[in-house]
Amino acid sequence: MPTPERTTLDAIVAAAAEILESEGLGGVTMQAVAQRVGVRAPSLYKRVESRDTLLRLVAEATLREYAVGLDGITDPHRLVDTLRAFGQARPAAFLLVMSPGPGTPVARQEFRDAASASLLGITAELAGEDDALEAARTLTAWATGFVSMEINGAFTLGGDVERAWRFGRDRVVAALRAETELSGSEPTPRPRGTADDSQRSR
Repeated sequence: MPTPERTTLDAIVAAAAEILESEGLGGVTMQAVAQRVGVRAPSLYKRVESRDTLLRLVAEATLREYAVGLDGITDPHRLVDTLRAFGQARPAAFLLVMSPGPGTPVARQEFRDAASASLLGITAELAGEDDALEAARTLTAWATGFVSMEINGAFTLGGDVERAWRFGRDRVVAALRAETELSGSEPTPRPRGTADDSQRSR
């Protein structure tokens, strides 16, 4: 009789995600995952053809989970707060999908599209349909940069990081919303030194 399957693809991906958080990207090896799910490495290859494939599946599972977490959110402040909370709870997975290094496998486009749907809906309301993608990229880039620095311990000058987060979040959202009042793509000239200068330079 054939030997029963001792694991599933979902269990393999979940094990890889756990190792990613505890040991980092370098710790995610086929051997380590096989040991975690209780099979020999050759058996793992029957389910997942390579480490790159496994990392791609982890990225896709992460984006799927993130998309579910964003479902129903209509407020831009809450959306970026949710992104930050995700980064704080699962920093390695956050960096894998939001800031992958060169050569790191990435999720297929349909998973990235699904994870971006709520964001694009919000930025369409915020900045208008014509500028929704640009607004989404601006908001995501700021939030990803902040959270990535936070994960990596890069805020070393003291001060209140929570206050800095709220300051940046509110200023970026306000700047994107202000763009809906403009008739063209170029910002309306304003006197130098006004508060709007810093907002519009982002």
